[in-house]
Amino acid sequence: MLQSKLFSKTIKNSPEGEESKNAQFLIKGGFINKSSAGVYSMLPLGLKVLNKINKIIREEMNVIGEEMLMPSLIHRKYWEQSKRWDVDIIYKTGTRDNGQGTRDFEYGLGWTHEEVITAIARHYIQSYKDLPKAVYQIQTKFRAEARAQAGLLRGREFMMKDLYSFHMDRADLEKYYGKVIDSYNKIFKRLSLKVLVAEAGGGPFTKEYTHEFQVLNSAGEDMVYYCDKCDFCQNQEIFNSSNHKDCNGEIRNAKAIEVGNVFKLGTRYSDAYGLVYTDKDGIKRPVIMGSYGIGPTRVMGAIVEVFNDEKGIIWPEAVSPFNVHLLALSDSGKVKSEADKIYKMLVGQIGDSEVLCDERTVSTGEKFNDADLLGIPLRVVVSEKTVAVKKIEIKKRAEKMPKLITSAQLKKIIN
Repeated sequence: MLQSKLFSKTIKNSPEGEESKNAQFLIKGGFINKSSAGVYSMLPLGLKVLNKINKIIREEMNVIGEEMLMPSLIHRKYWEQSKRWDVDIIYKTGTRDNGQGTRDFEYGLGWTHEEVITAIARHYIQSYKDLPKAVYQIQTKFRAEARAQAGLLRGREFMMKDLYSFHMDRADLEKYYGKVIDSYNKIFKRLSLKVLVAEAGGGPFTKEYTHEFQVLNSAGEDMVYYCDKCDFCQNQEIFNSSNHKDCNGEIRNAKAIEVGNVFKLGTRYSDAYGLVYTDKDGIKRPVIMGSYGIGPTRVMGAIVEVFNDEKGIIWPEAVSPFNVHLLALSDSGKVKSEADKIYKMLVGQIGDSEVLCDERTVSTGEKFNDADLLGIPLRVVVSEKTVAVKKIEIKKRAEKMPKLITSAQLKKIIN
């Protein structure tokens, strides 16, 4: 794709009022646009990144569940049935006059979907033969956060992948719970995020202990305590050093960004909604449930917080909006001809959607600065100097020094 054709443009100055790196770099780079506190539009560049994150999530989730999509507009009766209509975090609709008196429009915008999926499951789960089941969705959520800040790390409107599972007994839930943790670890590894699995409280979801997937980073709002030798890790709210046994490792603490969580819901929602199944002996029993979340938009923000330098973003290859950034440093005949040749070769190898070509008539300094800000993994430069020696210059975004190679060598590198 030609850079001059991009919908968005880079911004030289840092956005006012944004202190987090992810908000600053993503807005400056033209990945997102801020509508209001905690509410952002995904511009084409940002959506490319988000789609790649979701693709990785889907590929792992499809191994352990089926994808579906539930409504965001959820009637009051569903929230009241689970006694969550009056939580502070929910956005509620009101009433309006339709000309014939006041009409009630009391709905809550979906901040989570345990209520909806449990009501749906009653139609399809009646017997032990119908279990276990697992479904997930990737959908926009709405939460009335009192402190919407830190860019994509804490929003009022954001994307969530939520998975729900249904089981006959506790043992089957425990087995599946472990399978989800394994799947999450694969997802975050593919996203280049090193996570700690931290034990935590259940909050408004469950009375049981839950597990959070935490990325150590100073931009995080959570404090976790973890062992430098074993897998012991707890959220500050439930930290108890006596639980660290049979290990002589040192317990450390650090701020972290929560990018995922898993919950053992038990029968809380199945009891509220009458979700039962008939076992082999004809006895009706409550369905055991689990809930598992990953925030793709928060993951995007976390990746930027982890992978950056003073110049901009350093995208991991798996989620970068483009794989190669081609810069033509002159519009002279020889440079333009060589850049066009390299561009066609790159497009032929990895496709137009993975190559960004900066053919704009701007200064060399602006092109280099924009390339560093956008953070595409591989920069390829064609200039008067490279043409003179029949080479091209390449530099990985995370490396300091460029090097000269031939076009044939570049073709091998990107294969």
